[in-house]
Order: sequence, then structure tokens, then C-alpha cells
Amino acid sequence: MATVTKIRGAISGFGEVGARAHLPGWRTRENINISVVHDPISERRHEAIRLIKSVRVYDDLGLMLDGESPDFVDIASPPAYHAESVRAALEAGAHVLVEKPLCLTLREFDELAALAAEKSRVLMCVHNWKYAPAYAAARRAIESGRVGAIRFISIDRLRVEPAGAGGSGAKWRGSASSGGGILIDHGWHILYLMQWLLGGEAPSEVSAYLETAAGGDAENVADLRLAFPSGCVGRAHLSWRAAVRRTSAVISGERALLEIESDRVTLTSRNGSVADLSVADVADDSYHSAWFGAMAVEFERAIVDGPDSRAVRDNLAEARAAVAAIEAARSFTGSNRMSIKIF
Repeated sequence: MATVTKIRGAISGFGEVGARAHLPGWRTRENINISVVHDPISERRHEAIRLIKSVRVYDDLGLMLDGESPDFVDIASPPAYHAESVRAALEAGAHVLVEKPLCLTLREFDELAALAAEKSRVLMCVHNWKYAPAYAAARRAIESGRVGAIRFISIDRLRVEPAGAGGSGAKWRGSASSGGGILIDHGWHILYLMQWLLGGEAPSEVSAYLETAAGGDAENVADLRLAFPSGCVGRAHLSWRAAVRRTSAVISGERALLEIESDRVTLTSRNGSVADLSVADVADDSYHSAWFGAMAVEFERAIVDGPDSRAVRDNLAEARAAVAAIEAARSFTGSNRMSIKIF
């Protein structure tokens, strides 16, 4: 009987997301072997040793890449390190899956995408909210034609504080030097979700209102308005200063209105009929390891299909448009909308 050669993966950045979302997700894949972890912080390397039998740990990414030559690297470090880590992994000949954001600037993105193409390696970003049951149900309703052409889409993310408050996660989220800010932490999800729900259409214009906490240097409130070439208007409100935690969306089409409130999905047709499209989510924690498991399936398939596969192209298009919109929103200072060129 032939022995199946497993795909050898390494995790770079073993904080809460790496340990509590990515690792459990990879463990659902029989053909994936995670036995190498890189993290410069000793406590996180010790956590990897505790969680992974016979794991090999490194405090230096270059040494890990040279010593292990992994088939792929899963990058889950703070955003400020993403571009440098992606570049190093691609140069070493590894495929790369990177937590959002893929990088922080359009220049970085274009350089990394070109390098991945040159090396014939898969480069993808973790767009795990597409696997949230509520948004997957909304996408199915749209694809079925029940909603009709979408004219307006609104997504709100209200939080009373940044994720990981009191821990290391809150430190990078609240610091611009670490690549933090609510546009990166929640805005990235909002932007790729809008594109995905619109069938891959990227925004052409964006306007923004941003607030920064006293003494801070990264936005903690963001209100966005987006225009899409089809005529659809997008809106998003993101806050770390809300009185309550809430995740909601409204998608208005020619034929029906879709409303998402946490896990509940309701479709109200033009004739007034109401359908409950909710799908119960699997038991999970706030790190959504089950959603990452679905993302791991997509990445594993992409490695087999190659860097020019539809999944890779779509993922990179979503990521490029997201970084372009965030970059434009952060440079917005006037009262008129700024035009952003995505492609």
C-alpha cells in the first residue's frame, strides 16, 4: 500500500490566533503535518511545545526556513511583520497562507504578488468570514437569484473594546507601528465580504470618517462609504467604543432584503413574505477554528491546483482591493469622495 506524503507546514507567529484558531484548523486536515513553529517570544514557543508533540521551535524565521524547508508557511504574526515574513517564505520556495491583512500597502502587495508569480508559489490571505454560516447562507441566496441585483450593502461591527483586551493581541491592534487599527482588524473582513457578496466586484470609490482614541495613534472608530461600478453603494461602521457587541448586515436587492444579525439570516421578499435562512453554527470559540479549517481546505486544494487557480486569483483580488480601500480611507482628509484605482 502506497504511503501518502503529507504536506509539511510551519506556523510563524504562535499567539492566540495561531494557537487557538490555526492549529486546530490544520489538525482537521489529514494530509497536513504541522511540526514546526517560529516565534521570537519564548513563552509562545513553550506553548507550541505544550500543544504539539515533537514540535521543533525556532526564534528566527530565516533559520527555520533554512533548516526545515517547509512546503508552506502559515503566517499569524502581527500585521507589521507580514510583508517581510511573506517575502522570506516565498524566497525560500514555500507556499504562503497569511492572516489578514496580507500586507499594509499597495506597493508591498504588488511586490509580493509578483514574487509569488515568479516563484510559482501559492500566496493567499485568510478570508475566514466567508465560511461563517450566516454569510455563506446570504451568498447562496444571492447566487440563487432570490435577492436580485444588489443596490445597497451595509455591514456593522460593534465592539466594546479590541479583541484580546488586556493581552498581547490588544497591543498590536491599538498601535499603528504594529499595523493595528480597526480598519485592519475589522475593516479587512468587511471589504472582502462585500466584494465576495457582490460576485467579486471591487469598490471604485471610498470616503471615510475616522476617530482615534486620546493618546493613541491608530483609529478605533471608522465609518466608510463605498461606491461600486455596478451602482451598488456600500456602508460600514466599525467601532471599539460601542456600548454592546454586535455584528450585523443589510443587503438590499431589487427583489428582496437580506438581514444578518449575528447567526440569524432573514430574507424579506418584495411581496412581504419572510424566510428564515439561518444555519446553526458549529460549537466554536471566538477564534473560529472551524472557519479556519474550511480556509485550510481551500488553501490545501490551491497548492494542488497551482498559483494560477481560480481560488488564488479571487483571493488575491479581494486582498488587493481591501488594502487599496484601507490605504485610501486613511489618507482621506477632504469632504469629497476619493477615487481609488483597484486594477
